[in-house]
Amino acid sequence: MPRTKSAEPKKPKTSKSRKKLYEPGSTDPYSLSRSKIDLFLNCPRCFYLDQRHGIGRVSGPPFTINSAIDSLLKREFDSHRIAGTVPDVLADAGLDYVPFRHEKIDDWRNFRRGVHALHTETMFDVYGALDDVWQNPATQEILVADYKATAKASDVGIDADWQISYKRQVELYQWLLRANGFRVSETAWFVYANGDVSAQAFGARMDFRISLIPYAGDTVWIEPTLRKIEETLESDQPPDAPESCSWCEYRKKTAGI
Repeated sequence: MPRTKSAEPKKPKTSKSRKKLYEPGSTDPYSLSRSKIDLFLNCPRCFYLDQRHGIGRVSGPPFTINSAIDSLLKREFDSHRIAGTVPDVLADAGLDYVPFRHEKIDDWRNFRRGVHALHTETMFDVYGALDDVWQNPATQEILVADYKATAKASDVGIDADWQISYKRQVELYQWLLRANGFRVSETAWFVYANGDVSAQAFGARMDFRISLIPYAGDTVWIEPTLRKIEETLESDQPPDAPESCSWCEYRKKTAGI
């Protein structure tokens, strides 16, 4: 149900997050990022503490090598975006997709801006920063592309249990772009760079094998999840901790010390 105004006083912003906390009863749009939706699906209690009380999980170290590969892939695809040509990695796979040219592409890929869509039922301003968008010239549909990097001897895939977050990631991007009026293909693509660890010597060099992995996205889970998030945030009590959450287990064990 849509929220209504309440007389509950506003809660202060936290200096760490610099983000306004959720105010039960407010009808103002509330920013909800792709990563926070994923947090809710992993642990509603951690999500509640983060969004209602500003108590977030401790952040880990940045994956600087992965970020560098991400930047290099974007730079390579951007050169073909300007030229209107098919990138070599796509052509070698028999695909004739071209990087999508749009005036907001830089905003969509910026984590401080991203792609936004207002879900009017919950008044959540949902957003996320995607890696890239391609276009099929034959159908004019656009396709979500996501860059990943790793280094292991075996072939890469996206079917491990923990990779459900990868799938939800591209599905949310598909949902956001459709909400902005674009014709979006059901197929998203993962561009996976796998570092070759079989070399006998390093020599200040690592070669990568690029795999293109198609994935048929299904966005049916998104709107029910947004409704569950609203219900959770409107409650005065946090949800129970799932057994699978090591963060909640840590908090429980240290609470009495």
